[in-house]
Amino acid sequence: MQIRRTVETDLAQIGKIYENAKKFMRETGNPNQWNGEKPNVQTAREDMEKGVGYVAEEDGEILAVFMFTQAPDPTYAKIYDGAWLSDAPYGVIHRIAVTKPGRGVIGFCIDECFSRCQNLRIDTHRDNLPMQRALLKRGFEYCGIIHLENGDARLAYQKIK
Repeated sequence: MQIRRTVETDLAQIGKIYENAKKFMRETGNPNQWNGEKPNVQTAREDMEKGVGYVAEEDGEILAVFMFTQAPDPTYAKIYDGAWLSDAPYGVIHRIAVTKPGRGVIGFCIDECFSRCQNLRIDTHRDNLPMQRALLKRGFEYCGIIHLENGDARLAYQKIK
């Protein structure tokens, strides 16, 4: 498996991955995360154009999509009911989705991001139990609550070396 930046020819497949991830969330008790239009092909295009869109692929098949940046995330400026483990510069993972859950692909993507930046932050919806389990398994610690730009609350996690 390898990680590479998203390219134009990936976008249609990424759109399908996001749609399948939304369906999986609804089927596993998480009906309120990604319940709108986004993320979608346009979101992936914007990530690609900013140079922060990535895919994990194996034998030419895209297995996962995600956004990774080492730029500060404005929604992480304030955390409630807890504290970040470190205020040092950090990397951020958003919009991670896989083609087939349970194959270790999320862990592979997270490990690759951690190899690039040993201070990672990520957030997820309270109802996204599969993601919460994956984060704890990869060594993330729960830090508190952050609020998205629209005011929605998310559980915030951080992993530092």
